[in-house]
Amino acid sequence: MKKRVLFLCTHNSARSQMAQGLMNALLSENYEAFSAGTFATSINPFAIEVMKEIGIDISNQYSKNFDMYLNDEFDYVVTVCDNAKEGCPYFPGGKEQFHKKFEDPASFSGTKEEKLDKFREVRDKIKDWIVDFFRT
Repeated sequence: MKKRVLFLCTHNSARSQMAQGLMNALLSENYEAFSAGTFATSINPFAIEVMKEIGIDISNQYSKNFDMYLNDEFDYVVTVCDNAKEGCPYFPGGKEQFHKKFEDPASFSGTKEEKLDKFREVRDKIKDWIVDFFRT
């Protein structure tokens, strides 16, 4: 049986969405990933673009508020930003809860290419952490 993982961040627009896509693409034999936010908005187009660059399509994912999962059970709940950790310090359906802070690429300002570079950097850090932490 696959373990269920919920990634939480503030807006469910970049970090948690990329984490969901990465886990479902790279570790789907053992895990099923979901994502949500404390104040859901929409997926950042830069997140979609940098994920597509590595062959992972998250364009069909959508931003969700964490309360839609309050009645669900998860083996792991991972907050990927400090705001989500503070806004949701305890998730009732989570067997284990972890915090792994990643920089918010959406808060970076610069040219389009500089923003994409920041999204790539954060994507790669999330990927490395997921593979290192969850690979069994």
